Amino acid sequence: MLGSFHLPKTWPDIATHVERRLTGALASSHDGRCDAAALGRHRPTGRVDRVTDHDPDTEKTVPAVPPRRRFGVASSGIWRNRAIVAGLLDAEPVRGWAGRAGSVEFLVGWGHKPTSAGQRRLAAKTGLPYVALEDGFLRSVRPGNRDPAIGWVVDTTGIYYDAAGPSDLEAAIARRAAAPALDHDRAVTALDALRRLRLSKYNHAPPKSAAALGLPVGREVVLVIDQTFGDASVVGAFADGDTFARMLAAAIAENPGRTIAVKVHPETISGAKRGHLLEVARQSGVTILAEDVEPWSLIDLAARVYVVSSQFGLEALLAGVPVTCFGAAAFAGWGLTDDRFEPITRRTARPTREALAAAVYFDYCRWIAPWTGRPIDFETAIDQLAFLRDAHHANRPSVCVGFSRWKRRTVGRFLDGPAGLPRFAREAGEAVRLARADGARLVVWGSRPLGLEADGSVAVMRVEDGFLRSVGLGASFVAPASLVFDELGIYYDPSRPSAFEHLAETGDFSPELLDRAARLRAVLVERGLTKYNEAAVTGLDLPADRRRILVPGQVEDDASVRLGSPDVPTNVELLKRVRARHPDAFIVYKPHPDVHAGYRKGRIPDDLATTLADRIVTDVSMASLLAAVDAVETMTSLTGFEALIRGLPVATHGAPFYAGWGLTEDLLPVPRRTRRLALDELVATALILYPRYVDPITGLPCPVEVIVDRLSEARAQGDTRSERLRRSLRHAVAWSAHNVTGPLLRFFR
Repeated sequence: MLGSFHLPKTWPDIATHVERRLTGALASSHDGRCDAAALGRHRPTGRVDRVTDHDPDTEKTVPAVPPRRRFGVASSGIWRNRAIVAGLLDAEPVRGWAGRAGSVEFLVGWGHKPTSAGQRRLAAKTGLPYVALEDGFLRSVRPGNRDPAIGWVVDTTGIYYDAAGPSDLEAAIARRAAAPALDHDRAVTALDALRRLRLSKYNHAPPKSAAALGLPVGREVVLVIDQTFGDASVVGAFADGDTFARMLAAAIAENPGRTIAVKVHPETISGAKRGHLLEVARQSGVTILAEDVEPWSLIDLAARVYVVSSQFGLEALLAGVPVTCFGAAAFAGWGLTDDRFEPITRRTARPTREALAAAVYFDYCRWIAPWTGRPIDFETAIDQLAFLRDAHHANRPSVCVGFSRWKRRTVGRFLDGPAGLPRFAREAGEAVRLARADGARLVVWGSRPLGLEADGSVAVMRVEDGFLRSVGLGASFVAPASLVFDELGIYYDPSRPSAFEHLAETGDFSPELLDRAARLRAVLVERGLTKYNEAAVTGLDLPADRRRILVPGQVEDDASVRLGSPDVPTNVELLKRVRARHPDAFIVYKPHPDVHAGYRKGRIPDDLATTLADRIVTDVSMASLLAAVDAVETMTSLTGFEALIRGLPVATHGAPFYAGWGLTEDLLPVPRRTRRLALDELVATALILYPRYVDPITGLPCPVEVIVDRLSEARAQGDTRSERLRRSLRHAVAWSAHNVTGPLLRFFR
């Protein structure tokens, strides 16, 4: 059974997985390099180990930076990942190397698979070292190339699944066995974390209960693990098809009265891949488990596990389940398993379970951050893998309606899950029919009504841009890096509760979460980041002898104004009210970027605006403005929240999401909001718990800190001539779409 484990139901639950280790550089247990001794054995003739340069300015001889080593690559898969591999090996890749003397110092390939045979033969012929790469023992959410590998193996001796020769893993196990106290407590914590987070090599399969699997509750199940035909680890473990048949026969004979369950690969049932045990299992009358299921769901039920060389055996062993090995798996032959193969004389060490775990996870595997490709330690890796796994599983089947074509690809990245990408419908009736047929939920852009077609028979989730969105405007068709998904309402509609309100009213703000929010707030202020981040960061010369109040303009037909500011629905009315409240203040008015660009409604004629405001600014960043004023007054603009982050007083004439919590002067009360929030509780809700983020570079779900770095990098690159030209072209296309082609298309429909 599943015990106390439950997949997170909401995005806020997922966010708790990254309250640790998401900011700052973390030292890896490796330095990201290959074994220097192993790779340095072969040096091209004529290489100088130490070079000096003469510095004419100092008249001193200083050491020159030695040239980086180079390695030969034949695999297209390794070449696609060359940046990561170069970091792992601290060397430069060279493709198409053809034996030119001195051009490379070692060769690299995928393990000992048939695809690497050419590289290994070339290494033997030339005397160059061969370095084997493989996926780590914790790799990714999904198998294949859709997700980057978090875990890598770099082996300079052999490869772990080929028992015919030694490997770096064998050496690591022997070292750990000789010093069992080293990192013992860390290994215990690591094993506890793997069980708590329920991580495996791949993490796409859902958890299932014993009842759902048709198995008895309690440890009365004996698991026999099949593997696919042609698996390199089967051949490398000195096994074949007969080995699997003997294993199943032994499991049946040795466990009378217990349920024998054979776990086969799902693609074996469909015929996509061959296995070894399906027909034998059918003839034997044992239980066949063919569906994808999270390994921990099976480990929790197992009284014993039988494997040939499957990694399932390692995970069961480290979880304390007795394991019988019919093949010379990497984790077998060390005294921790019941071995049914000819002993390997090299494997004389007797490690503890914790020492074996330390050798596997701390020494042998290398860990790479999925968003940056930089080395990280094991603890950081499992936190980030759990984050990605939970984000994947949180996405139920979805049918989207009301999304512009240009938004669909982006929204698909946010909603990609176990059922695949969402489906898109043109109108609500079609969307409801598809959702009912698929057992899916409706995903709707904004607060637009669905009409009578949505009769409550399907769940509805509304989507809007998040609060750290992009460098550039959504109206200019710049894809968002942040979206909010709300199953209760939507944050800018105060007429009914929203998921944001629910989180703010009932959330449990741990000290770790509040510390993360405080650090995030400090970084946003330091870097001057806001929602769009497009205008220039410049200084403003404003009078120091008057109270300076910023009034941000808004799009007047925007839903946040229509729904959230019934008493003050226009920019003109807002300016009039602010001037009446503060007749002696210096009022700075900033039109909304979409209005100023001519995309949306809300422009105030210049002659009228200048009678109400002392200064009108356009091409100045919001961060620069907020640094220059004393207060902000707004209808519902996000600028009010950005001002709160910077410690400014804020008065709201409408009911934005950040009002009503005791942090603003509320001119339109929201009685439903009763909790008094601290600033970092509001920040945690608005920027960590409520939104989802997708990295625009990798396309992966990510924490907010990754987006902060991406926005900073993109803004820093935005002042080049090519980027300015690109913005101008984008603006021209957007203006035409909003003012010419869009209205024409709507007219002819």
